[in-house]
Amino acid sequence: MKKILIIEDEESLLSMLADKLKREGYEVSTAENGEEGLRKVREEHPDLVLLDIIMPKMGGFEVLEAMYKDEELHEIPVVIISNSGQPVEIEKAKALGVKDYLIKAEFDPQEVVNKVDRLLGDTSSEDHEESREPQDTGQEDKGGQQAASSSKAKKAASERERNVLVIEDDQFLRDLIIRKLEEEGFETLQAIDGEEGLRIIRENKPAIVLLDLILPGVDGFEVLKQIKEDKNISDVPVVILSNLGQKDDIERGLKLGAEDYLIKAHFTPGEIVGKVKELVK
Repeated sequence: MKKILIIEDEESLLSMLADKLKREGYEVSTAENGEEGLRKVREEHPDLVLLDIIMPKMGGFEVLEAMYKDEELHEIPVVIISNSGQPVEIEKAKALGVKDYLIKAEFDPQEVVNKVDRLLGDTSSEDHEESREPQDTGQEDKGGQQAASSSKAKKAASERERNVLVIEDDQFLRDLIIRKLEEEGFETLQAIDGEEGLRIIRENKPAIVLLDLILPGVDGFEVLKQIKEDKNISDVPVVILSNLGQKDDIERGLKLGAEDYLIKAHFTPGEIVGKVKELVK
């Protein structure tokens, strides 16, 4: 089994990439700063490194330079994942042996997997990506709630425009999901906290809401409760998108009226959009 080391300090991206690569059959190790990452490169000798540039303790270029100077580490392929796409930085990275350079705001996690596959000689995930169905967390059949509520959501949404509201305070994940939605022809609205999200729902009544649970101010559970108690917006379908994966949290969300409960680490943005399309088609 090929081993991938992800050196990234942005927790949501780190978790998303790690889970995606594990599901594609890779062994994954992670580090949240450059110093820890370089130590793991030396100890574990991974088959490939995914490396952020701006990190605490030691930056990505320092890690690259240390690997470049070490005969044992020099041949390990590195793919940069960065917020910056300045030509001078890309050229500097390539001069230090980097195999590819991805800008965070412009890629989907599946694109990372495809590049990893190509670099390590496995193109199977890329070849079959178009035919892949969105994966299932297994939560949809809890108590039969999903089938009934999903049917109701489809009927209500069919009469509205393709407006999707994303209530999410993680800017990176929010931007990724919105980009994917817009590529699929949806109109998007966004909010970074529960209070703003409720205001937008009442003013615009979107076709569907993607709702994080841990938000500044009013949390997602309270947002969902208020939506379902307001007769003017109670028919707006809500899909919870959260890192909380405990059984109690899932059952609470579904009991409050959510159409589905997606655990962030288990779904790529493309798969999340697939769920949205299922509910509003």
